[in-house]
Amino acid sequence: MGVKKVWFITGASKGLGLSLVNQLLKAGHSVAATSRSEVELISAVNTNSEKFLPLVVDLSDELSVEHAINATIGQFGEIDVVINNAGYGIGGSIEELTDEETRNSFDINVFGTLNVIRKVSLQLRKQGFGHIINIASIAGIVGATGWSIYAATKAAVIALSEVLAEDVKAFGIKVTVVAPGAFRTNFLTPESLVLAKNPIDAYEDVRSVHARYLKMDGAQAGDPEKAAAAMIALASMPNPPVHLLLGNDALQRATAKNEALTKEYQDWKAITISTDFD
Repeated sequence: MGVKKVWFITGASKGLGLSLVNQLLKAGHSVAATSRSEVELISAVNTNSEKFLPLVVDLSDELSVEHAINATIGQFGEIDVVINNAGYGIGGSIEELTDEETRNSFDINVFGTLNVIRKVSLQLRKQGFGHIINIASIAGIVGATGWSIYAATKAAVIALSEVLAEDVKAFGIKVTVVAPGAFRTNFLTPESLVLAKNPIDAYEDVRSVHARYLKMDGAQAGDPEKAAAAMIALASMPNPPVHLLLGNDALQRATAKNEALTKEYQDWKAITISTDFD
C-alpha cells in the first residue's frame, strides 16, 4: 500500500465510504470518518483502532465541518487525502420537486463538498501537499429521465473540481473527481434516495424510469470493494487524473455523450460561428 496516509472521508457509515474506511484501516492508514450518526458509524466500522476517528458532522454547517477538520489534525497531525463521498440521490421532475427538496439536495451534494474543501484548504496549503477526491456520478455527465436535480448537483461537483484542480495546483494539491456508474451499494434504498413527495400523474415516463432503477437494487454491475481499492490506488499516484470514471457502464455512457455532443456542435456550427464580429 506504500506510505501510510491520513484520510478524511465523509459519508462513511455505508456504501462506498464504508468500503474505503475498512480497506484503509486494514492496510494501516489513519482514517477520520464522518457521518450524521455516531452510533451507526461506530457500529458499521466496528473497530477499537487508535487509527480510526469517528466524527459526527453536519456537512451543511460550516462550523461543524471546521470542528471535524480541526479534530482530525489534532489527532493525526495532518490530512493527506480528502474524500468528499457524502451525498444522496433525488428523483423527480423539476416541477414535482419542491424548493425545499431541491435545496436540501444541493446542501449536501454540493455545499457540503464546498464546506469541506473550504475548511481543509488552509491545512493542505500549509503542508504543501494533499489530494482532494470528490465523488460525483456518471449522472453529472449523462443525466437520465427523472433525475434532473441529482444530475445538476453532480454536474456542479464535476465543474467545481475541474477549476479547483487549476486553482490549487501551485500549492502541491491534487484534485480528482470520480464519476461512478451503478454500484452494488445501498444507494437505491430509502436511506440514500429521496423521491418527490408530491408526484404529478402526468409524468408517466419519470415514474417508469424510477421503477426500473429501483428494480436494479442489488443487481448493479459495480463492485464497491473494487471501487474503494481503485480510489486508494489513485491516492498513491504521482500524477493522478482530474477525471476518473468507475464502471464499464459509466465509460459507455460518457463515450456516447461525447460523441453525441461533438456531432451536435458540428451540425449547428454555421449558427455558432455566425455570431462573431466580421
